[in-house]
Amino acid sequence: MASLISPRRSPLLQRAHARFDAWARRRTPAALPVRFDRHRIYILPTRFGAFFTVLLLVMGVGALNYNNNPALLLCLLLAGAGIASLLQAQLQLGGLEIHAIGAEPVPAGTALLMRVHARAPVGRARRGLRVECGGQAAVLSLDDGAGEAVLSLPTATRGWLDPGRLRISTTRPLGLARAWAYAWSDAPLLVYPAPEAGGPPLPSGAGDSLHSRLQPAGDDVHHLRDWRRGDSRRAVAWKASARRDALLVREFEQPLGADIVLDWRALAALRHEDRIRRLARWVDEAERESRRYRLLLPGQPPLGPGSGAAHRHACLRALALLPKDIADGAPR
Repeated sequence: MASLISPRRSPLLQRAHARFDAWARRRTPAALPVRFDRHRIYILPTRFGAFFTVLLLVMGVGALNYNNNPALLLCLLLAGAGIASLLQAQLQLGGLEIHAIGAEPVPAGTALLMRVHARAPVGRARRGLRVECGGQAAVLSLDDGAGEAVLSLPTATRGWLDPGRLRISTTRPLGLARAWAYAWSDAPLLVYPAPEAGGPPLPSGAGDSLHSRLQPAGDDVHHLRDWRRGDSRRAVAWKASARRDALLVREFEQPLGADIVLDWRALAALRHEDRIRRLARWVDEAERESRRYRLLLPGQPPLGPGSGAAHRHACLRALALLPKDIADGAPR
């Protein structure tokens, strides 16, 4: 889905579009899905459409003045084609349904890829629809009744991100008029806190819950498994492989120590946002090292101990939504 550059418009058309934006029926977010009917679709002439209208008026006046029937017939045919294009532009949006808007959370400062899922009754292909939001644009095409557009939205701060109102528009088939409609989801998108660029390593583990990680090299052999592409030759158990007539690889068990405790109160020397960034970095580092960890935040129950994508999301979500004026209380 490639980004588009907004077409140039005359100041008069810009003011007209801005006024229609202010008069749009849906002024507050709404629950999805949103279906476009004739009450939600707006149409205004494009710059080329305004020129085409003036040209037809001049042709019509000239044909009537000189009583030129062929020129008058041509003028009427072109006018009919223009009116038909208005109807076709509205039909491009009629029945279209925006049924889902979502994005995977990203750290603040990273572009958020917002996906807009749309569907429409099967039977008529809808191509070249333009989706705009937050100053970004993408193309949406529906060939089999469903399609997706991806917009890259900039992020600056952690927490909930309201992308604002979506505008879906088209100038097809002749570019004489622009038809558009709005969709505004009531579900905000999540932005994780930006992790600290550098700092101290992970704190040492605490508690009695020692655990280990399987890896190609370690201290104790855990089990034998089938050979996979990329395995080292040193890890191959040749005697066992000869008995089984298949390549087997030794997998070792490497002790990793106890669970890591990421405590908000232990970073009292740092400022509020610096604490959040450091904890976010430690969460990512613990995941990369496959360590179990527990996050302790003031005013919230402890998260964990655990590991994995779901636990990481829960921890980063709690950090992203942490109030800016929270006190350093003990976790409940």
